[in-house]
Amino acid sequence: MAIQKPSHTLAKIHLKALRTRSLYILFTLSFTMFINMFCFAQELPNPKDPIRPKPTNDSITVKVDSLLTNPQNIREIDSVTTDSIPKKKKKETLEGIVNYKAKDYVRLNQKVNRTTLYNEAEVTYTDMNIKAGIIVIDHSTDLIYAGRLKDTSGVYSQKPVFTQGESVIEPDSIIFNIATKKALVFNSKTEQSGGTIIAEKTKMENDSILFIENGKFTTSENLDDPEYYFLMRNAKVVPGKKVVTGLTNLFIYDVPTPIGLPFAYFPMTKKQTSGVIMPTPGQDLGNTERGYFLQNGGYYFAISDYFDLAVLGDYYTNGSYGLRLESGYGLRYKFRGNVSFRYENLISQERGFPDFSKSTIYNIRWSHSQDAKANPNSRFSASVNLGSSRYFQQSINQLNLPSTQNNTLASSVSYSKTFQGEPQVNMSVTATHSQNTNTESINMTLPTFQGSVGRMFPFAPETGSKKGAIQNINLQYNVRAENRIQTTDSLFFKSEMFDDARIGALHSIPVSTNFKVFKYFSMSASTNFEEAWTLNTIDKFEDEDGVIITEDLTGFDRFFTYNFSTSIGTTIYGMFDFEKKGKDPKIQKIRHVMRPSISYNINPAFDQYYDTFELANADGVTVGEAEREQFTRFEGSLFGVPNRTYSSSMGISVGNNFEAKVRDTDSSATEPKKIKLLNNLNFSTAYNFSGDSLKWSPLRVSGGTAILKEKMNINFGMVLDPYALDNNNRKVDRFNIDNGGSLFRLTSASLNLSYSLSSKSFEGNGTEDDAAIQESLRNGGRADDLFGKPQDFADQRLSDEENGKQDDKEEESELYNYFPPWSLRLAYAVNYSNSTRQNTISNNSLMFSGDVELSPRWSVGASSGYDFANQGFTQTQLRFERDLLSWRMNFTFVPFGPYKSWNFFVGIRSNLLKDLKYDKRRQRDQQL
Repeated sequence: MAIQKPSHTLAKIHLKALRTRSLYILFTLSFTMFINMFCFAQELPNPKDPIRPKPTNDSITVKVDSLLTNPQNIREIDSVTTDSIPKKKKKETLEGIVNYKAKDYVRLNQKVNRTTLYNEAEVTYTDMNIKAGIIVIDHSTDLIYAGRLKDTSGVYSQKPVFTQGESVIEPDSIIFNIATKKALVFNSKTEQSGGTIIAEKTKMENDSILFIENGKFTTSENLDDPEYYFLMRNAKVVPGKKVVTGLTNLFIYDVPTPIGLPFAYFPMTKKQTSGVIMPTPGQDLGNTERGYFLQNGGYYFAISDYFDLAVLGDYYTNGSYGLRLESGYGLRYKFRGNVSFRYENLISQERGFPDFSKSTIYNIRWSHSQDAKANPNSRFSASVNLGSSRYFQQSINQLNLPSTQNNTLASSVSYSKTFQGEPQVNMSVTATHSQNTNTESINMTLPTFQGSVGRMFPFAPETGSKKGAIQNINLQYNVRAENRIQTTDSLFFKSEMFDDARIGALHSIPVSTNFKVFKYFSMSASTNFEEAWTLNTIDKFEDEDGVIITEDLTGFDRFFTYNFSTSIGTTIYGMFDFEKKGKDPKIQKIRHVMRPSISYNINPAFDQYYDTFELANADGVTVGEAEREQFTRFEGSLFGVPNRTYSSSMGISVGNNFEAKVRDTDSSATEPKKIKLLNNLNFSTAYNFSGDSLKWSPLRVSGGTAILKEKMNINFGMVLDPYALDNNNRKVDRFNIDNGGSLFRLTSASLNLSYSLSSKSFEGNGTEDDAAIQESLRNGGRADDLFGKPQDFADQRLSDEENGKQDDKEEESELYNYFPPWSLRLAYAVNYSNSTRQNTISNNSLMFSGDVELSPRWSVGASSGYDFANQGFTQTQLRFERDLLSWRMNFTFVPFGPYKSWNFFVGIRSNLLKDLKYDKRRQRDQQL
């Protein structure tokens, strides 16, 4: 008797059979598609005619989505592929799985063993990826064809994009062999390290070697019609490394030029690599007769990812030469900097002639900055610019025109550290350098040590705010030690520069407090205790011949001083209301803020530090007490000398500020607009109680404001003396008004105006950014270009930053804007002197600089000025620049003056081909 199984067991058996059948169908489908990839066919569609294929009777055309939704399609494919299974399986030759997909359909043609993917087709195999409008896979030959789609109007779309490793190619069509990984590419465009290769036919051996026939190499962004290219008849390309070509010549807008080479080599690496820097040939056209030259040639050392070095040199046929070392370094989130050393040995004319001269000049620059996140409690920074005083004026490879007007070279290298605690302790060590290029005098501190202990409030309560004079008493401790050196340019870096070194230290303890008086007045009082240490003192005496001798002494010595000061001040607000009932005036209110203050200072006399020596007459007899000479042994020490006489003085100052509220021209504005009439207007003078005469100090007046939407800054100042002059123009102890004059006598006055305006100001954007400004500031020059724009041919003139600016202009229409972009900068300065009735204007000059963009790619500019006092033009520079898309051309001209010269430059913008340039210039004439 048979035992019937439960119904749920039968359900499991049926479900298991159904799952087995489904797995069999999916396995058969996957196996069929896998076998089709290894089958062989007889033909491949013509690559030149990538048209949409038509379905045939011996093939099955289904959409990818229908394979997953319609079981009937699965059974149909299953039956056909089962009958087409070959009896003997071919050995596998592929290294991986070929994955493919398409938007419209995937067609499997069993007769010709071909798979067609249509519309947004994509095939991926190992490191190879092809995207195209149509892709045909021929399984019999392991070939993949990719082409474009063509619509009914004959317009092609969906160009293939072929990616293999790091190589990306965008051709019209491509044939790729899966087995050998070789490809044949037609009309391809390949980007290589900033340049583009346009080739009619390219053979790819693998992802690292390309062979090109009739290729064009260009850095132009308009690849359909490049303004220039190098035609390469046959070339070998190693992506990311190099391009080696045979016969190559330059084409400009498809017009061949005689500029060519029998072979060429283009480095294409994206990493830092060492290599030769090609020099620039030329001829010195000045009156120095230096002859022909090679400039800025050398070698670049890519030492590491954090440090590099460029060694550059110049050579002239008359024997002049130059050497430059340029290095940059940096560590992310730690620090970065650059170092530059420049040396030039200059020879003018021929040896033996009377105008023959020889000189050496040098310049050292170092810039180091530390990331603020590296260490919040310690910091190291450096800004060094030192060298020969006449370097920027005499260098033959430094045409930085603004730097020639710089009269000061300054350097500073400092390290500071903060010790957290209560109180906080700060210390810093600094080495400074200041050099006057006119007098060639140099002042240095090697080093300066500064230390301080944070402010302490010994009488402050443990909780709550500090109130009253006692609780606000505070003190701190400061120390400053220096080793100061004064030398000249000729003794710099020689042992003699240390002969007159001065060493000393200054300790100070300031004690101060502040409190309120009568509710509206703020009062402060302070006293300062100072002790100066020095290792350099003097002694004076008269020798047997009556000559006063000053003898320098070395050894530790010190003096102690102190002083007291107090001040009281307040703030007064005034309002002038012009609004009347029923009226709405343009100026509604004017607010006046006045800050008067009075200070009192006492400086005791420290005559105990003064000595005397007796003077003798011609017969050797000592004269009386009146002829005794007083001196202090601390003369010439670092921190001055102690006061010899008692002084008691009072200072008076008044600060003013004026603002106005005016009716806004915008009718939608609900509040009046606030404008500044005078940013500041200050008056200050002093009265000396202990003086015997001339007790009042001159009244000093200074002020400033900004008008025209704060585009024009105005600063003025004057000095008014209350005392009169005698017939010899010497100041006497008599008021000028008592001498028949006015209340004050104007002794000096100054007025400075600066104005900056551009067409962008009317568009709401007046900001300008120029990398050349930073170069001028590093040399100690001005932030504006009133003395001309800098051009440093010792550095790379076409940097990556500049390369990215070439196509910022928007082409709004074929006709250029009738209102061309422009910018204007003005500066006016006038100084008046009348201290001894000379009544002269010592300086009266107007400087200006402007640029006008005549067309989208033509611009002209000029920097000049006029000296009304000396009736002559100041330093003048004319600029002409043409943006040639991938090229750049400029011409600068200094028409007159000691720096009369010109320069013409045309070259490719791209850093890849920056050595392809033409640079012609005339050096300035030699100045005696």
